[in-house]
Parts: sequence; C-alpha cells; structure tokens
Amino acid sequence: MESSPEPDGFLDRDAAVELSSNRTSMSLERTRMSADRTLMSVVRTALSLIGFGFTINQAFRQLHHVNPAAISDEAARNFALALVLLGVLVLVMGIASHALFDHEISSRRRRLHAMGLLRREIRYHATPTFISAILLLLIGLAAAGGIVFRLKFFT
Repeated sequence: MESSPEPDGFLDRDAAVELSSNRTSMSLERTRMSADRTLMSVVRTALSLIGFGFTINQAFRQLHHVNPAAISDEAARNFALALVLLGVLVLVMGIASHALFDHEISSRRRRLHAMGLLRREIRYHATPTFISAILLLLIGLAAAGGIVFRLKFFT
C-alpha cells in the first residue's frame, strides 16, 4: 500500500480501509484533546496552590504588621512558600508529562502515516492550554521568588 492518497482522495479503493483510517485519525485527535483536558486539571490544581500560597503570605503578612504577637511572620511565609513551590512542582510535572505524551502521539501518527494507514500527517503545535501552563509556571516562579526575596532580605 502506498503512502500517498489515490487520485480520488481515498487511501485505498476499499471503503473499509478509508473508514478505518478516518476512525484512527479521529481517535488520535480525541486522545490528544483528552491529554489537553488532563493538563487543564493540572493547571487548575497548580493555580489553586499558587494562589492560596500567595494569598496566605499576603494575609499573614498584614496580620503580622497589625499584631506581631499573633503569628510568626517566618512560619506563615514558609507555609505560603511551600504551597507556591508545591504548585510549581505540580505544574512542572504536568507540563513534562503532557509534552512526553504529545511527543508519543505525534510519533505514533507519523508511523501510521508512513505505513500508509493515515491520509496525511498532522504536525501538532502548542495548544492554548500548554501555553497557559507555561505562563502560569512563570507566574508561580515569580511568586515564589517574591516570597523568598522578602524572607531573606527584609527580616
């Protein structure tokens, strides 16, 4: 079986082969979209951890200014930093996992195309979810840096 489509646009004269190729192609697309949904869950979890950590840092910092005896400023900042770093770690693991899975799906699609089982090869690009995850990672690192900077230089 050759890898280029027949002149009438079909991979093969057999309708079953064409239908199978279409089902396989759509299955790969659904799998890729599922991976994006999984990355969105990771982004939501990381955003919550980073947001809670940053908010706790700010809230306890204000409380410490009002009443220094109420809570240890250092303990609150350490807890907040732990939450932010946990969010960043979750995000790094999610981004790495998504990138590896995306690479595997792309490789599988290329192999199927080379075998003549798929009509065309599709090159995947970064999705908005992936770009958002990278941007959130940068924001999380900036938040952690802000907490660390205050912790080391203003106490």
